[in-house]
Amino acid sequence: MDLELAGKSILIAGGSRGIGLAIAQAFAREGARLSLMARNRQGLEAAMSSLGSDCSLHEGDATDPTACAAVVDAVSRQRDRLDILVACTGSGASVPPGEETAAEWQRVVALNLFSATNMITAATPLLARSAPASIVCISSICGREALGAPVTYSAAKAGLNAAVNGLARPLARQGIRINTVSPGNILFPGGTWDRKLRENEQAVAGMLDRDVPMRRLGKPEWVADAVLFLASARAAFITGTDLVVDGGQTRS
Repeated sequence: MDLELAGKSILIAGGSRGIGLAIAQAFAREGARLSLMARNRQGLEAAMSSLGSDCSLHEGDATDPTACAAVVDAVSRQRDRLDILVACTGSGASVPPGEETAAEWQRVVALNLFSATNMITAATPLLARSAPASIVCISSICGREALGAPVTYSAAKAGLNAAVNGLARPLARQGIRINTVSPGNILFPGGTWDRKLRENEQAVAGMLDRDVPMRRLGKPEWVADAVLFLASARAAFITGTDLVVDGGQTRS
């Protein structure tokens, strides 16, 4: 299936490692023109080695609206257009349920919700110029059901799902589709499940046997495939939806 992504201008926020890097690599294989944004320059440069020459790097913090606007402006000057935005910044690391503080709420919501809304706000005018265009935000199954994850993280991802659903209608008037992908338990080096496997492999195996019908952890590449489909012309009539990639774990 031709996804018609060759030559498209793609901006990925949070694209230097894990799921974000897998998404960037998948777009690169399709011949897209990539712009990667992350807070750590060293991480961006390490990611560059697997992405080919047509990739620009942008150091910036997506929780800062000014930084988001600066990166989008740089992409506009370099590429003169933006066809697809992927908002992938986030982290599930927080405190156990019941131990939340005001500062922790602010930190986690900024990282997992405002990072996406900041990028959407900054990129919408440039995306509208390139319409039809697309936005895909990386959410989580923890935003759909209570699965024992940190409450701050779950609430932030639920807010992201609501924001995307609410923005779908006004953005459609500008020729922009917007959707979310909600991964389940995804294994990659340095990630949460990599750490949990090293700490207690038997506990992870028990969780998978009990909670995940497919009885395995997911791969970042499987999330990337879902993102590319939603971003592509093959999903031209899909907006405001959440595509779950979780091996059957959630039931809602």
